[in-house]
Formats: sequence, structure tokens, C-alpha cells
Amino acid sequence: MNKQIFSLLTACCIAAFALTAQADEVAVCPRIVSQSPYLTQALKWLGRGECLVGVSRYEREYPDLPRTGGVLDPDKETIAALKPDILIASNWADAKTMADVTPEGARLVVVDGFAGMRDAENMLATLAKETNAPDSAQAALAAFSQQWHEAAERLAKIARHRRVLVLSTCMGSPFSFGREHVIGDIFTQSGFELVETAPKVRHLVAGAEIPDIERMLDKTRPEIVVALTSESAEYCRMIAPQASAEIVTLDGAPFIHPGAGLLQAYEEIRKAFE
Repeated sequence: MNKQIFSLLTACCIAAFALTAQADEVAVCPRIVSQSPYLTQALKWLGRGECLVGVSRYEREYPDLPRTGGVLDPDKETIAALKPDILIASNWADAKTMADVTPEGARLVVVDGFAGMRDAENMLATLAKETNAPDSAQAALAAFSQQWHEAAERLAKIARHRRVLVLSTCMGSPFSFGREHVIGDIFTQSGFELVETAPKVRHLVAGAEIPDIERMLDKTRPEIVVALTSESAEYCRMIAPQASAEIVTLDGAPFIHPGAGLLQAYEEIRKAFE
């Protein structure tokens, strides 16, 4: 066969293969509806942002996509009109409600991520599997796991098992974080002793067992009070002027969404205590 003809045929075959591969890549991208911003962030990080066809009303990052209601009140008609392959929701939502709004032929995927760092890992791994995420997602997952463990180990040398109370804020209606919440778990994994004994979160409100921060301090005697909002720094210092607890305020934004962004939460702690 003439070498020029052979080269031309080879080039055509390579081009055809590349086009087929691109078409296959597009074909395996499922139509996804995300019912919470933290799930949307996770999907984008996993390389599945381009697969989104609808997002919840709370979403800021995808202004042009249709809104599909809220975490607890999904919009059944809008979701159906989008013809999703996958509807992804938080386990905060009512199971019967989510089953009802899931269109025929679509798959409902329910995850958590807020129960701790390992739960955040599991959430990301589940989304990667269920959405057929690209191979790069597996490498990113492995790197995330390694990085947060290393960050926690470094902080443990600074934390030295000091007793810490972690609050959403020192103003308004604060709540404190326990061991079964990802924020409490971050501090526990980092070598602090969390003084909160309630699981997940405790709301400090009138009529509760512990109605305010002052009584929380009296009961738990922390060495450190961490407030996840810098705006309340001065008020944090005012609530216990006679207490020996160190007052630390952190930017709460990196702590909000379970997922890879939590690496920045470890960095915020490091900067505050190092």
C-alpha cells in the first residue's frame, strides 16, 4: 500500500477514534439535579459540574440553571421537566418527599457528609461512583484523604488535648458543635478535647438545658472558646471577662460545606493557634 495512503488512513482512524471517545465521554455525563449547594460544590470538585441541569434555590454558583426548590421542599414539576438521570439530595430531606419528586426512570441518590470527616469522604466517594465521575476524581479523593489526615496530625502537636468549646457565634442564638458533627470532628481529629457532650449540635436558647453561653462556660470549663464568625470577636470577650478561656474567632466560611473545601478549615485553625 502506498505510504501516503496508509498515513492518511491512519490519521483518519485516529481522528475517528478521538471523536468517538469524545462522544462517549459526553454520553456518560448524566443529567444531574442537585438539591443543596454543598452537593453542587462536591459535584463540581469531582468533575461533574458540567452535568448539572438543575440546582436548588439556594445555589449562587450556577445562576443560569433552573431552580428546583429547596432542601426540604423540592419542586416536583420543575424537576420532572428537567428529565434528570440522577437526583441528588441530602438526608436532611424527608425520604417520602424525595421518593415522590423523583421522576420515573431517574435515580435518587441520598448522602450526608455532616457526620464527620470520614463521612465527608464517603459522601464524595458515593457521588463519584453514582455519577460515573472521571478517573481523575479517584486521585483527587485519595489526595484529599491524605491531606486532611496530615493536617490533623500537624495540628495535634499544637492542640495538646486542650479543652475546646466550638460555637457558631457568640451572638444571637448560638449553637455548639459535638463529636457527631463534621465541625466538632475536625477539632477532635486535630487533637483537641471537645467539651460539648451533646451529639451533633446543641442550640443555646431559652428553655433549653443549657440556655446561654455563660452557663455553657460554667458547665464545661473550656480552655479555649472558638467562635466561627469574626464579627462576634468583641462580644465573645465580653461574655466571660473573668474566665480563663482563650477566645479565638475564625472565618466560618471554610467550615460550612462538607467536602474538599474543609482543608481550608484546617488551615484556618493552624493560622489561629500556631
